[in-house]
Amino acid sequence: MKKKAVVLFSGGLDSTTALAWALAKGYECLAVSFDYGQRHDRENRSARAIARRLGVKLYEINLAFPWFASCSLVNKKLKLPDVKLSKIGRKGDIPSTYVPGRNLVFASVGFSLADAEGADAIVLGPNVVDYSGYPDCRPEFYRALQKAAAFGTRRGAAGRPIKILTPLIKLSKAGIARLGLKLKAPLELTWSCYSGGKKPCGHCDSCKLRAKGFADAGVKDPAL
Repeated sequence: MKKKAVVLFSGGLDSTTALAWALAKGYECLAVSFDYGQRHDRENRSARAIARRLGVKLYEINLAFPWFASCSLVNKKLKLPDVKLSKIGRKGDIPSTYVPGRNLVFASVGFSLADAEGADAIVLGPNVVDYSGYPDCRPEFYRALQKAAAFGTRRGAAGRPIKILTPLIKLSKAGIARLGLKLKAPLELTWSCYSGGKKPCGHCDSCKLRAKGFADAGVKDPAL
């Protein structure tokens, strides 16, 4: 029987590459995207387009909690970071784009869906760039979550725990760009910019990191 995985999916570079990786590994994938009150719906539109392209079922979940407004990704009254590339993710600095407990909430939804669907794993796209700035992107967070899920799910209680797969956890943005292209992921459909609009702003942290990733990989960004 074919393995099944739930992929937490934003429509960005990282999660699209993680989805392509899971498909290449032979998993039947279910994707989950979240509307948590972001400044724009551009990334969710990308998620829909990519899911259609890859023939993957997409669940769209509304998690617009009011307290997420403490984050600049949600609250338009807060300024998005615009710092030097060398200072992004500096150890100890948690940016205003951190959404309180977001990945804990998202992963819990992923485990719930995986438990209901009899899936073997959930797949996420955290990577080396995220470690220092975002505490819910660090390897130790996912190791702890794996242990909790083994006790808190039906499959775990039955001795068949749902695995957490983080295939990008040791990769830089350049490594992710190379892997995505190697897997023929539809990177031209992805969206990473924190701002809305027809084109990426080029100034936010996400745009800068993405641009550096493709530059370091020595390839043109297919989304531009």
